[in-house]
Amino acid sequence: MNGRRRQGIAANPVLVGAVVLLVGLVAVFLSYNANSGLPFVPTYELEARLPNAANLVRGNEVRISGTRVGVVSDVSAVRDREGRSSALLTMKLDQDLDPLPTDSTFVVRPVSALGLKYVELTPGSSRAGFDEGATVPLAQARPAPVEIDEVFNMFDAKTRRGTQRNLQGFGNGLAGRGTDLNEAILALRPLVTDIRPVMASLARPSTRLDRLFSALGATAAEIAPVAETQAQLFANLDTTFGALAQVARPYIQETISESPATFAVGTAEFPKQRPFVRNTAALFNELRPGIRTLPTAAPVLADALEIGSETLPRTPPLNRQLASVFDALAEFADDPLVPLGVRRLRDTTRVLKPTVAFLTPAQTVCNYATLWFRNISSLLSEGDSNGTWQRFIIIATPQGPNNEGGPSGAPANGPSTDNHLHNNPYPNTAAPGQTRECEAGNEGYAVGRTTIGNIPGNQGTLTSGQATGSASGGGAR
Repeated sequence: MNGRRRQGIAANPVLVGAVVLLVGLVAVFLSYNANSGLPFVPTYELEARLPNAANLVRGNEVRISGTRVGVVSDVSAVRDREGRSSALLTMKLDQDLDPLPTDSTFVVRPVSALGLKYVELTPGSSRAGFDEGATVPLAQARPAPVEIDEVFNMFDAKTRRGTQRNLQGFGNGLAGRGTDLNEAILALRPLVTDIRPVMASLARPSTRLDRLFSALGATAAEIAPVAETQAQLFANLDTTFGALAQVARPYIQETISESPATFAVGTAEFPKQRPFVRNTAALFNELRPGIRTLPTAAPVLADALEIGSETLPRTPPLNRQLASVFDALAEFADDPLVPLGVRRLRDTTRVLKPTVAFLTPAQTVCNYATLWFRNISSLLSEGDSNGTWQRFIIIATPQGPNNEGGPSGAPANGPSTDNHLHNNPYPNTAAPGQTRECEAGNEGYAVGRTTIGNIPGNQGTLTSGQATGSASGGGAR
């Protein structure tokens, strides 16, 4: 009975078709979802920010050292707070990678020149890892990928023309020089031998040679905007060297050949010129105050030069006349009695110095000498054909004991208001040791009081003929 039942199931075409159809549907479902991972297989899901998805699509592989470790399940565009756009990848990775170190990096690379891409994952060495569903920051998307179209875009029309010209120029330059090239290659054999330790040093990690190429790339990026200017520079250099070729021999050649001897002389002589340079620097430093006054002194100097141009032609006759004067001065200086007279004159000036210092303020401060000559000339200004006479007025003396009208045994001191002696034999004249005042001629008259000597108070330094604001006090009498 069992055998009959089994034979009935295998012989039933409907059941066989249903089983085949179910197996086919399962196979199609598995193949359709193979790019997103097999169902019921645990995965480690991460998100990653990239500056550019670079034509990634769902189902592209995630590889480590060329080995598939996951797939890209979703690609979307996002925008940060600053308004910058980037790509957000959702990846399903093998469970063995959980947790992925936080210093891991991602980069999009092409599978082939046909345009298929994959995500290359480089695990880091950090002990910390990304949790399930975490987002790898944009800073981990490095190094920057280089697309094949970017490589091809370097060879634009200008670059291709330049390459053609370079090949043509090198071809023309090397044509017919095979023997020379062979000799050059032979001479390079020691270089190849000696370059091995140099290359070994460059290959060491401590030299950080990788930074050289990144720096060269940055330099090329900086130079790219001025490429036309650089090209024009070489064109101008060609013009310059073409002009120099005309004077290369003998002028430039002689300059180059004589330069070592010139440098040797300079090396020996320049140290000897250091004192002169120091003195010159000190001279110009001392000239700075005078140079600062040149803007204001220049007009005066111009007038002096203009007047001097008329005066200087007259100086030769004067110089000839002065010759006899200087001869006389020379004879005078050679006279043995002259030093004695000079010493006596020096002693006289030394003795007179305190007196002159005492008398000088009488004129420089009080103007007394000028006033004396003025008053003397006024005293004798009246006269007739026979001569001049003094001008005076008779003033009656006051009456009383010891009055000024006759001999007295004591200074007049009353009893009347007018019978009082007023006398200042040594008035202050602003001399050293005295009060700074011009007392003579400025004393006040004390009515009813005998005054002998300096009167109290400062009478000021203003006398007749001086400016009003120079001092204070009364006018000269």
